[in-house]
Amino acid sequence: MTGEQIITDEYNAAVPAQPIRVLLADDHDILRQGLKLLFEVQADMLVVGEARTGIGAIEQTAELQPHVVIMDISMAEMDGLEACQHIRKQFPTTQVLILTMHESEEFFLQALRVGAAGYLVKKAAPSELSAAVRTVASGGAYLYPGLAKALIRAFVTTNPNSSSQANLTNMEKPQSITLARTLDILTPREAEVLKFVAEGLTNQEIADRLVLSIKTVQAHRANVMEKLGLHDITHLVRFAIHHGLIQAEL
Repeated sequence: MTGEQIITDEYNAAVPAQPIRVLLADDHDILRQGLKLLFEVQADMLVVGEARTGIGAIEQTAELQPHVVIMDISMAEMDGLEACQHIRKQFPTTQVLILTMHESEEFFLQALRVGAAGYLVKKAAPSELSAAVRTVASGGAYLYPGLAKALIRAFVTTNPNSSSQANLTNMEKPQSITLARTLDILTPREAEVLKFVAEGLTNQEIADRLVLSIKTVQAHRANVMEKLGLHDITHLVRFAIHHGLIQAEL
């Protein structure tokens, strides 16, 4: 989504002035109907289409231009991960939220590699799914609790010398300023939110710990990403590990 005014609803979540256009991609008709009923009662969301296959999801995305595609992994003709990769390459303004029964780290990391903005399991609460849609629609990343640790392990495993500046991307290099000066652009509260997001806490969990509204947590999170030039959860975790804000434990 681009440049839309943000307002709030009863969930204290960020809500665009225009409805979030949602496409449902799942091969189970009953599940799609249940999701459609869930989103119909959300004043800020509109289900614009449905697909039963990965290919169908790509075709519907091209035709309907949704803000968010809620994508299952296991589907006929083309699985959700491959479909996600095609959608992110062809329609970069459309975000993909993986909704799956798979809690494995392998599927989770694959989803991030192909460009998914969020990963949620089907046993999650309806309110968590709604929050995830709002988060990815506004340009954020949403991870199922606990899976951020898998991202940390994967980063450390593939970057054993991750503390060395020589192995960092341009985004991660201090560029002649110290960590203190880097973090000085954050408020103390934003620094707290950065740490908790990198550790894999959901917006609700962060709100509970800091005694804040979800809306406030989302605002802090967006400010952190913008101020530090972090574009997704992978970059955020790398930043946090490099600067010692979280422990990179295998």
